[in-house]
Amino acid sequence: MSAGSFSAAAKEAAVEVLKSKECSVKVSDLYAMKFKATATAEDITGEVKNSEHFRYAEETKLAWDEGRLSADITEEQHKLQEADLVIFQFPMYWFTVPAILKGWFDRVLTLGFAYTKEKRYSNGIFKKTKALLSFTTGSQETMFSPTGINGDMNVTLWPLQNGILHYCGFSVLAPQIFWAPADAAPEGRSAMLAAWNTRLQGLLDEKPLFYAPMDYFDCEKSFQLKPEGVEKCVKEFGPTAGTHCGKPLPPNNQMKAGV
Repeated sequence: MSAGSFSAAAKEAAVEVLKSKECSVKVSDLYAMKFKATATAEDITGEVKNSEHFRYAEETKLAWDEGRLSADITEEQHKLQEADLVIFQFPMYWFTVPAILKGWFDRVLTLGFAYTKEKRYSNGIFKKTKALLSFTTGSQETMFSPTGINGDMNVTLWPLQNGILHYCGFSVLAPQIFWAPADAAPEGRSAMLAAWNTRLQGLLDEKPLFYAPMDYFDCEKSFQLKPEGVEKCVKEFGPTAGTHCGKPLPPNNQMKAGV
């Protein structure tokens, strides 16, 4: 990331506060690392099992089992295995992460290492690790409201927070959203960073966002909520922004814990 960007300032704030709390902090600056964003057969050392019909998930699972993933992938995987908390700092591009970060997800969170059919969601491999999306937007907060032109930010976040982080078992903390810092006055940007600094002081003690646990679902057949699951978590609103059971979406389900 650019050294003069707001994202860089947010990253530096996190590093400084966490180090002051005697945390060991490792930073992966994907741009500085020139991290490869495309998932290809080059991610595997040696021969692939089926070069005519190359299937990335299966081939990288085998390579992970045999210790044949490329060095840049294994280095990032080792960082994840050692982490208690992972902060993903980025500018939101086209309602999602930049391509280089999406490439990191694609290449690092490999089958076997980050998830299996049996170990995902609340039973996931990284269920003891907290994860947090910290990002800037180009649009004002009102534009990402339920009545805003961009649509509800809770819906925008569902594929990232549920479909990637929670899928791998991460305990997902509420996102840190810096609304349109490029449009803010200097004192506004300073206030955003000050609020982030304050939050960082107690970040490791925060409770995660709610996701319906695996045992609420019929995981033998349809992967639908069981009747008892519906009874437990479907009230006035649906349980989550994605699994809503046709009910109104729970307000701020992907943005605040405890709702």
